[in-house]
Amino acid sequence: MKWENSISKILGVRYPIVQAPMFGVTTPQMVAAAAQADALGSLPLADLPADQCIATIRATKALTPKTFAVNIFVNAIPPLSAELRTQYAQTKQYVAQLAEHHGLEVELPNIDQIKLTDYHDQVDAIIAEGCKIVSFIFGNLDAQSIQKLKAHGTVLIGTCTSVNEAIQLEQAGIDLICVQGIEAGGHRGSFEDHDIPQIGGLSLLAQVCEQVKTPLIYAGGIYNAKTLHAAKVLGAQGFQIGSLLLGTKESSLQEFEKQRLRQANESDVMLTKSFSGRYARGLRNAFIQSMENSGMVLPYPYQNKLTGELRKVARQYRNADFVNIWAGQSIHDYSSKSTTEMIQQLITEAENF
Repeated sequence: MKWENSISKILGVRYPIVQAPMFGVTTPQMVAAAAQADALGSLPLADLPADQCIATIRATKALTPKTFAVNIFVNAIPPLSAELRTQYAQTKQYVAQLAEHHGLEVELPNIDQIKLTDYHDQVDAIIAEGCKIVSFIFGNLDAQSIQKLKAHGTVLIGTCTSVNEAIQLEQAGIDLICVQGIEAGGHRGSFEDHDIPQIGGLSLLAQVCEQVKTPLIYAGGIYNAKTLHAAKVLGAQGFQIGSLLLGTKESSLQEFEKQRLRQANESDVMLTKSFSGRYARGLRNAFIQSMENSGMVLPYPYQNKLTGELRKVARQYRNADFVNIWAGQSIHDYSSKSTTEMIQQLITEAENF
């Protein structure tokens, strides 16, 4: 298999394999381990405040001299209306009672205690830290941010879950497009948080490839040589892996979470808004089943902020029923090897396929 292509050249890596920026799972150690395999490590900054972005970037730089990507959320934030305040209070009470019923003592934040991040502050921090590759989800950067980042020589990677989103990214001048299929683990990168496109990854990849000229990275279900080659045949020049790395020694998941993953079957994996207010794919549990049809789920990011403390406490109790364990549809053994080993193994399999 010939690895060198336009994406490997743009990203400055030997192998156009991208370690997915999984917020809550990816650590600076995982990013460094991916870079050690001559792939692209991706550091998730999500919606962290600028000062935390800087600290996390510097912690990663201390582990690897190689270039890595940083990933941010560029979603719009719903205005804090009186209706939203009322809805928040109701959901808070519902979640608190649910936690108490299951023996979890948790103090949930009031809505005025929640701090939200403007991604424009993150952009300034990223530029100040000299990061040269920025990926993003939940929409598109505004024109001013695109211009500012490109003026500093930054490669931009947008995420699409539909042909229309891909076209918007290309028209905005985004350098690379990550095509995310519905089977991918974690949050949908969709521009909207409702009525999201539910298109199978390979079907979407083939259609996007016909509609845009921008080089494409594919994300969703890649866990072995066969799935990687399928994406390559349909037009991908880059290959993003996430769920494949969930069990690795650099993953921040606790052992009880990794064990739950290793026990998972097909019927356990589902899309839900229950934890964050945006659709994400992960393992079904008691919290999801209680929230799913409750009518109590808040819009993102308010639901995400509300449930954050609950998930923190549940992890302390090693309670898998109240933590979000994101995973894609490709069930596998979730190896505990290092990220470097897993990527090298995938490369070897692909070359011998």
